[in-house]
Amino acid sequence: MCIQVLFGFMRMSIYIATSLDGFIAAKDGSLEWLTKLENPEGSDFGFKDFLRRIDAIVMGRNTYEFIKDYRPWPYDKPLFVLSSSLKVKSSLPLPEVESVHLNARELLSFLEKRGFQNIYIDGGKTINSFLREDLVDEMIISRVPVILGDGIPLFGKFSEIKYFKHIKTEVFSNGLTKSHYIKLS
Repeated sequence: MCIQVLFGFMRMSIYIATSLDGFIAAKDGSLEWLTKLENPEGSDFGFKDFLRRIDAIVMGRNTYEFIKDYRPWPYDKPLFVLSSSLKVKSSLPLPEVESVHLNARELLSFLEKRGFQNIYIDGGKTINSFLREDLVDEMIISRVPVILGDGIPLFGKFSEIKYFKHIKTEVFSNGLTKSHYIKLS
């Protein structure tokens, strides 16, 4: 099933970095290994360009808890945090941040009614819940040249195979590779 058929013209996208062995965070949830990546050019590896085409962001509670104190705030789009217990009320001058307690399909309907079409999905559990429902159209996955040995994996277990088509891969001077995939209908 294609998201465009179910939900008009919505596009659900993932943009995330992993270690060579497929982890998005160390076992304790830390991302220190990402900050040690050499980046003499100060590149954002295309992230700002990606965000320009996004209308809204959906992330899990753990990811939000990790980034909520980042300054400067990295997003200028409405952010929806999936949580059954977190109540987001920010006193900071941030764009809209709202907590929602909906499953993936309910959330897409909710977002479509609010006029959003290009959604960025972030956070391991959240990404996997959308993949399980076959609701991801695009994945941009950067591989950082480090092996963690253990940690939080990007992908969980699925009951069926998910097919994607490789579009391109960019190689950066620090060894990071960024690969772009789209879902096969």
